[in-house]
Amino acid sequence: MKRHLHLLVSGRVQGVFFRYSARERAEELELTGYARNLSDGRVEIVAEGEEPGLKSLLAWAHQGPPGAYVTGVEVSWPPEKNSFPSFTIR
Repeated sequence: MKRHLHLLVSGRVQGVFFRYSARERAEELELTGYARNLSDGRVEIVAEGEEPGLKSLLAWAHQGPPGAYVTGVEVSWPPEKNSFPSFTIR
C-alpha cells in the first residue's frame, strides 16, 4: 500500500550533502518525492511509496549522511497524494 511521508530534519543538515544522500536512499527504496533546504536551516523531505521503504527512509533520516548531525526529525503521515514521478532535489 502506498503512503505519503513528510519529514522536517533539524541539526547540521545543510552543506553536508543531506539532500543528495536522501535522493540516493529514496531511489534505492523506489520512493518518489523531493528534498529541499528550508530557510530556517532544516531539510524537508517529502516521499511517497510503499510503507517499508518509507520507514527505512525515516530511520536513515535520523542519522543522515557522514558529516550530518541530526538533532530532530518531525514526522507526519499525510494522506497519499500520488503526485511525484521521481525523487528530486529542490
